[in-house]
Amino acid sequence: MTQELTHWIDGARAAGTSGRFAEVFNPATGETRSRVPLASAAELNGAVARAAEAQPAWGATNPQRRARVMMKFGALINEHMDELAELVSMEHGKTIPDSKGDVQRGLEVVEVCMGAPTMLKGDFTDNGGPGIDLHSMRQPLGVVAGITPFNFPAMIPLWKMAPALACGNAMILKPSERCPSTSLRLAELLKESGLPDGVLQVVNGDKEAVDAILDNETVAAVGFVGSTPIAQYIYGRAASNGKRAQCFGGAKNHMIVMPDADMDKAADALVGAGYGAAGERCMAISVAVPVGEETADALRERLIPRIEKLKVGPYTSGDDVDYGPVITAAAKKRITDLIASGVEQGADLAVDGRGFQLQGYENGFFLGPSFFDKVTPDMEIYREEIFGPVLSQVRAGSYEEALKLTMDNPYGNGTAIYTADGDTARDFAHRVNVGMVGINFPIPVPLSYFTFGGWKKSAFGDLNQYGPDAFRFYTRTKTVTSRWFSGIKEGGEFNFKAMD
Repeated sequence: MTQELTHWIDGARAAGTSGRFAEVFNPATGETRSRVPLASAAELNGAVARAAEAQPAWGATNPQRRARVMMKFGALINEHMDELAELVSMEHGKTIPDSKGDVQRGLEVVEVCMGAPTMLKGDFTDNGGPGIDLHSMRQPLGVVAGITPFNFPAMIPLWKMAPALACGNAMILKPSERCPSTSLRLAELLKESGLPDGVLQVVNGDKEAVDAILDNETVAAVGFVGSTPIAQYIYGRAASNGKRAQCFGGAKNHMIVMPDADMDKAADALVGAGYGAAGERCMAISVAVPVGEETADALRERLIPRIEKLKVGPYTSGDDVDYGPVITAAAKKRITDLIASGVEQGADLAVDGRGFQLQGYENGFFLGPSFFDKVTPDMEIYREEIFGPVLSQVRAGSYEEALKLTMDNPYGNGTAIYTADGDTARDFAHRVNVGMVGINFPIPVPLSYFTFGGWKKSAFGDLNQYGPDAFRFYTRTKTVTSRWFSGIKEGGEFNFKAMD
């Protein structure tokens, strides 16, 4: 019997009332694992109204007490790490080690939020004018919303909810309808941590719920992670309704490999960064850019045997699997269609993963790894974000050509360079117009006390995720200018009339 999932409203699981559902698949078998309710606009608006009732008391709770909730929450995430990773793997398909990494990177943001009292401190100027003092304070926005993707069912909801709640807001979390169970379990752990009922509402849904969030006057801010077209849509509609918005979109991340690089290390990095989590990462390296024909040939020679040795299978196979299935049958078809377009447009398909079959899992959404060489920027496989286990190699004649290729790409999420030359690395880091840069480091996701965000069409909005930017995004600044009349005269006599 198919399990029926719920929303999380007012501190308890709540059945949907819209009568609409979406299937949640086991990507390894292709079978329906559960059904998730899709909220109507009325359901969403009701959840917002109840969050607005709960928020003032939570916002008035001092930051140190809110931080204690984060401390307990972090401890519970650690305690339930295996359970949470299993939930991620069941619905996403990624391996257990990958799922634990998903949870861990979210936990690290929770740990930063334990320092909320320090992050929320204002400024003070004594005697800014004659007898005049100034101070600023950071106050919560009220009710905020997070709309999160399928590829990181634990990490990105935690990136959204932890800073928002630590700042004193109430949050409406709309997780991906493809992987909703992890967010529901995290909500239960937050309640156990001491979060008051109603402060976090998890509302499952599709475009109807998203549009209701964007149009609801009570929702003050929206955070989104997903594809670029939807990020742009959400940003525009949110802004037109007067909301603060941070929307993160797609990527086409390049890794430049210089002739002086350690080719074995570069090849290992490309395989891990390109094929891990079946390529379903916004920070995946999907384009290798070797500089010079000799470098390209040497890199290809090392890549092909490594790629061919990758083991693909269900997460239940344990540590013997490098990556699992893609998320849906539709995603698999889109990826295979893009591979076919690469062949048609003249790229060299050196490793073809389309024919991959796994005994006993013939209906699963598995794809073997694919590797293209001699890709050119006009090809569809270069222009589109494939979001699958496909790596393309674009040969560059010089460092400047490789840099220009990266800079001309419309996306600007992450990039990397492998080189033994410090001057080249420093020049690349300073000149490239990409938000996150790795030097001999393939997936440059910053640590949680920095901040995460891309440039160009990879991000819309002026503040990034987590770190100091999250505390700026989820609060607004109020500045107070004050002067007190004490009644003391210059001679030291007390003037009682001045006290009237």
